[in-house]
Amino acid sequence: MKKAAFILLLCTFTCACKTHAQKNLDELKDDMALNSTYELKTMTTVNLSSGRLMRLDSISSEYITSRPVDVWLPESYSENKIYSVLYMHDGQMLFDSTTTWNKQEWKVDEWASQLMTENTTDDFIVVAIHNIPQMRWQDLFPQKAFKLLDESVQEQLLKEAINASVDSKFNGDNYLKFIVEELKPIIDKEYAVYADRSHTFIMGSSMGGLMSMYAISEYPNIFGGAACISTHWVGAMPRANNPFPEAIFSYMESSFPKAGNHKVYFDYGDKTLDQHYPQYAPEVDRILDLKGYSNKDSKNLFFEGTDHSENSWNRRLDRPLTFLLGKGVD
Repeated sequence: MKKAAFILLLCTFTCACKTHAQKNLDELKDDMALNSTYELKTMTTVNLSSGRLMRLDSISSEYITSRPVDVWLPESYSENKIYSVLYMHDGQMLFDSTTTWNKQEWKVDEWASQLMTENTTDDFIVVAIHNIPQMRWQDLFPQKAFKLLDESVQEQLLKEAINASVDSKFNGDNYLKFIVEELKPIIDKEYAVYADRSHTFIMGSSMGGLMSMYAISEYPNIFGGAACISTHWVGAMPRANNPFPEAIFSYMESSFPKAGNHKVYFDYGDKTLDQHYPQYAPEVDRILDLKGYSNKDSKNLFFEGTDHSENSWNRRLDRPLTFLLGKGVD
């Protein structure tokens, strides 16, 4: 009887500790969100196929230059449901081609709405982080990969950047801190979303593909999946004797999360800038295999004849969305 009472007391104490720990975690998230100032407004002039777009504007940040962040909510969004969250880079290119520099878009609202309506994917919202063109490369380059280069190579590359009047200050680590420490607490507070890893994903193309790989490597307990579209393995402008790919893959080999808790998606074409990517596919496959991934939790897909553009990415966007957020899809 005493033993049973002790076990009951222990269980009660354990549950209380867990409840207290969760409460402290929730309070911490609220505090982090409250420490950031921002404006939240509905975008009424954007051309959407479905859903609505909210804008988090003028977000105060200790880490990056302030920029707009758009939040796309599906047509059926309700506070009575709970949604997964997909973070995406280059947010101004995702929804409305009439406002983009090249008059192309990802068609995120079209695909997301269709897949949810068909019950192909879980319900989710999209958090679209705008880029600032003048500092996009610095924000999205996997910063720790640069440190894996020989010091002499680092010095030479930095000298080249200075001579070309290019800002050589990498900011990828701070960009991720902004997402994880400042933006995510706001999203978790403002919207009816899951906050756990298994419902939190990140996606991007080109340099955004590199950053999505970097995000899941640096924060494997935050992101449960990453989609890296037309990943820019060359790191910068293509060049002979390019030192960046080796450094990026060295970083990936040492830091990419082992299989078991994540889904990872890569793809590439073979036209325009994408023509430089097929040569790196075997190395991506090797690292995925080394980390224990299979076809069930990873993809590295080739789309022959496709180029490096939003029009190419929007034709196959259903593939990464279904892979990351699909219901019962291998």
